[in-house]
Amino acid sequence: MKLTMPIKITAADSESRTISGRIVTFDEVANTSAGRTVFAKGSVQPTNVKLNLEHDRTRPIGKTLSMNFSEDGTGIDAVFKIANTVAGSDALAEAMEGLRDGFSVGVGVDEYDTVDGAMVIKSSELVEVSLVTEPAVRSARVSDVAASEGEETTENSEGEKPAEDTNPTEGEQKVEETTVQAPADETVEASRKVEASARPAFYTKPRLDFTPTKYLENTVRAALGDEDARIYVAAAADTTDNAGLIPTRQLTTVINGLANATRSNIDAISSGVLPDAGMSFEIPKITQLPTVAATSEAGTPSETDQNSAFVTVSVAKYAGQQTFSVELLDRSSPVFMDELMRNLAAQYAKVTDTAVNAALIAGATADSTTTSTYPTAAELLGVVSRGAASVYANTQRFARNIIMNTSQWANVMTLNDSGRPIYNAAQPSNAAGVVTPTSIRGNVAGLDLYVTANTAATTDTDGSILIVDPEAYTWYESPTYQLRADVIASGQVSILMYGYGAIATKIGAGAFKNNKA
Repeated sequence: MKLTMPIKITAADSESRTISGRIVTFDEVANTSAGRTVFAKGSVQPTNVKLNLEHDRTRPIGKTLSMNFSEDGTGIDAVFKIANTVAGSDALAEAMEGLRDGFSVGVGVDEYDTVDGAMVIKSSELVEVSLVTEPAVRSARVSDVAASEGEETTENSEGEKPAEDTNPTEGEQKVEETTVQAPADETVEASRKVEASARPAFYTKPRLDFTPTKYLENTVRAALGDEDARIYVAAAADTTDNAGLIPTRQLTTVINGLANATRSNIDAISSGVLPDAGMSFEIPKITQLPTVAATSEAGTPSETDQNSAFVTVSVAKYAGQQTFSVELLDRSSPVFMDELMRNLAAQYAKVTDTAVNAALIAGATADSTTTSTYPTAAELLGVVSRGAASVYANTQRFARNIIMNTSQWANVMTLNDSGRPIYNAAQPSNAAGVVTPTSIRGNVAGLDLYVTANTAATTDTDGSILIVDPEAYTWYESPTYQLRADVIASGQVSILMYGYGAIATKIGAGAFKNNKA
């Protein structure tokens, strides 16, 4: 988000061709292009930028000579060197005459809160500073104006300049500084992190004619993506100046309780890079070992040929598509596209993780002992011990991970062995442990726990508990790709997200599953 904040300059010196003043005042309310705004202390850092005219980047008139935090820490003071151009000389003259005597900073807002209807900026980047005609903060005034080049200054008989008139001239009005401090227990209405690559532009706050009819019209236009209408609605939201117009704000925070990008099943096994070609590939697998036996003196050694075969692994494509109008793409909030791509990625994660879970269940060895209901602590320890032995016998490697669905996870949190929880969300595994409903990673009887919601086994069923040697199964995956196509005939845009993956069952018995009676 970009906004502009005007403020009065404090000095203009045409001899040295400089203009100086306070460009940012912290903890003071100002009317910016985004409405009532407060810069929190330290929310913007001094940096060398150009001085533009009325926020027009094609009309630079100077550059930064110095910019620092003020001695009392209440703001940022800057001195700008004005170019020796016609525009620069005109700007100096206008500043000294009070015609164009305001500074306005343009910042890119990275993080902010909304407190009492005001935007409280917590983090931002200074983009530019402009000389403007309409300052919004009048806590700083021009304090020193020197004569222009070649012009004599007015001096008294003793060669001294006359003292400045400290009293306000007719028509001037003293404006008190307004400081807003949010109480410690203030409820924050909205907080959003905005990436720099998606900052919409806001400009100097317009003079608007507020009527219920115009407000309704602009509310509709804003919903359709009209940026000027959004600025109008934001300005109308300042009910201090526009009593009676109390709009319903639409936040950019999106509620989504349907998807996330967690892939517990894939995390619980090994992973590899998908080969660069083909919709299948082969992995060599030893099927017969050579033999070694005790041999008598001068006897014939044992001889058995080593044999191998190939495990064929099929590659699958996982894809999702959205088609929508160009109006929605061009005129809607950037949040729409961000959320769309985020949800496509989450659904991609879900479908690939579910495929791996199904392969684990299909290849796993079933426990020879059945349980009639959710296992007790003793029964679960029995499943673990039998599973560990089965995996080691069939792979010559140790089982290291255990995968549970959410129902089994809920059950294991209640289990204990003589008062000691067998599910530990904290290491070491032989400690008393900490069981919390937010710990989907932990330790159960020495195995690393992975909790998955991406499984068909959602209750106490076969395969709702899996004990796994990670090397027995490998997930091979390509990067994800995006493809966009414009449908000219209908004025629509199609976006496709897709990728390729393959689950290799190298040793099926490297997984062990519970057996529900």
